[in-house]
Amino acid sequence: MEDFRLIADEIAASIAAGRLRPGEQLPTQRAFARRRRIAPSTAARVYAELVRRSLVVGEVGRGTFVRAGGDASLRGVPLAEPAAARVDLELNYPVVPEQAEVLGSALAPMLRTDALDAALRPVGARGTPTARRAFASLVASGADGGAAWQPAEDEVLFAGNGRQAIAASLAALVPPGRRLGVEELTYPVVKAIAQRLGITLVPLPTDEHGLLPDALGAVHRATPLNAVYAQPRLHNPLGTSLAPERREALAAALRTLDLTLVEDAVWSFLQPAVPPLAALAPERTIVVDSLSKRLAPGLSTGFLVVPDALRAAVGASLRSTGGNPSGFALEAAVRWIGDGTVSAIGAAKRADAVQRQALARRILAGQRLLADTCSYYTWWHLPPQWRAETFVAAAAREGIALTPGAAFAVGPGASPSAVRIGLASPPLPVLERALRLLGELADAAPEDLLG
Repeated sequence: MEDFRLIADEIAASIAAGRLRPGEQLPTQRAFARRRRIAPSTAARVYAELVRRSLVVGEVGRGTFVRAGGDASLRGVPLAEPAAARVDLELNYPVVPEQAEVLGSALAPMLRTDALDAALRPVGARGTPTARRAFASLVASGADGGAAWQPAEDEVLFAGNGRQAIAASLAALVPPGRRLGVEELTYPVVKAIAQRLGITLVPLPTDEHGLLPDALGAVHRATPLNAVYAQPRLHNPLGTSLAPERREALAAALRTLDLTLVEDAVWSFLQPAVPPLAALAPERTIVVDSLSKRLAPGLSTGFLVVPDALRAAVGASLRSTGGNPSGFALEAAVRWIGDGTVSAIGAAKRADAVQRQALARRILAGQRLLADTCSYYTWWHLPPQWRAETFVAAAAREGIALTPGAAFAVGPGASPSAVRIGLASPPLPVLERALRLLGELADAAPEDLLG
């Protein structure tokens, strides 16, 4: 019997060489088995292996298609030569005008010899008392004028970036081989972290309003979970936030089920009036945040609010993975929080996000868009003639990078026929031109564009 891995290697080579291109459909598993004269079960294993390598994606009722922008080996295989100018609507890093000048003014005092010497000393996960006090104030409401929630200073821990903060939390809560509940569409980095830690992701049912607390209970009772990761505020990629009654039901479910939630709050500064779930279930919630979106991509200091019972385990996880913060970055952040810089930049970005979201809704009027009016991203359910992978490939041909729905989907199963548009990175005139071009692509027939 032919080894299914060798067959998968052959198909992977065809994809890498461009003989199979992004968006191209593979034969059905039954037809593939007949063509290769192999058992249907072997064909199924071949296709599963290709999904595992992120080379193809399956869509319910449509078939299996070569992925666009998935595995690194695909990045040099466009449908045609891409346009010279690349518009990045995939990565999503907001930067407002004159931001660098505002940030730079607070750094000048740090360049004195005595201050620089102190800032360059190593710090651990607990940071400094001054840093804990500043960041506790930041996530409470002080810098953003938002919701009434005040974590204790001793609950704050620090990491080099938000990804390390998430990884340390998951490592502390979920042993290798055990199960983590996540929303059906989740932050792609969490999928990579779980794979590295040997954690099994379990998709939790959601509706248009977010995670379903009753469904969480049903999943947990069927096969117990060790923890939950979710984005209750400004979910990425959907932009949804849990309504107050849904938040209260989820907090009650966590207590009843004896589960801890890792709450990703990286985008929450755009919606400061909505408190974290930790305000309702502080003993059941680890809040994870970062400066990368609030301030700038290179300022990636991560921070966590961790309940007493879990702080030692999360701190040990940060130390064991080398996730300690930079002392210089931490000291700079304390100064920016203290002098109002973080608050001012946050307000500017909230106004910028509203403007960009309104632009997307106006240009793509009539399309099936899902987003909050203050979000920096839009979830686009594509017209029926388009599959996500094919649309991403067509956009790449025009020099526009998008994220296909498969990047967010949990498990190797069906991929939503949708894309996420990141609105934050390009200048507004560039964003407007790109959105208009995407609208024209969506109205066209794929066969007319891709030949």
